[in-house]
Amino acid sequence: MSQENGVDHGPAAREVATPPSQEGRLERAIGAEVRRLRRASGATLAEMSVRTGISKPMLSKIEHAQTSCSLTTLARLADALDIPVTAFFRGADTEREAVHTRAGAGARIVARGTRVGHDYTLLGGLRGQHKRMEAHLVTLTERSEEFPLFQHPGTELLYMLEGRMVYSHGESNYELLPGDALQIDGNGLHGPRDLMELPIRFLSVVAHPDAGIEE
Repeated sequence: MSQENGVDHGPAAREVATPPSQEGRLERAIGAEVRRLRRASGATLAEMSVRTGISKPMLSKIEHAQTSCSLTTLARLADALDIPVTAFFRGADTEREAVHTRAGAGARIVARGTRVGHDYTLLGGLRGQHKRMEAHLVTLTERSEEFPLFQHPGTELLYMLEGRMVYSHGESNYELLPGDALQIDGNGLHGPRDLMELPIRFLSVVAHPDAGIEE
């Protein structure tokens, strides 16, 4: 599915997770990696203390981001775990976005063919370089004699939640029942062909190709 006109934003359509404060972010990232790598090695705090010569209370403070590590301390930890020092900085300089859409609060998509009884609700879509996937909840409650056909780059996955319909893709038609899934190449013309049992609800998840990469 592809929108062509605009978006009618409902109340509280997007709730973006607030990142933790910048203060102490490096300590938290390092502490989390130290704990993860220590556990992955099977070592207890006491065993790590023996290996590194760092006291157990100090190791606990490092893992819980209650103190800052010197490079010398990180080097000793890295030697004990047989990893490069840079491994402790994984994820320390990157913030990740998340979109939380509450029930009934998604943005309503106004696209070609949108009409009474045909509702397209955006459930989530990250911005910028991460906008490679969009999820929509599609609800069809009114029969139509004509249906819009969609075409877009990327891949689309349909998952039926309720009702029964025939969905067309290119020259092929597929009967979809609750629990059925249909994955299609978005470049082929596609859309509902026959609404057999109303109401119909299905998820539409579109994976966009990377910018600059032709399919």
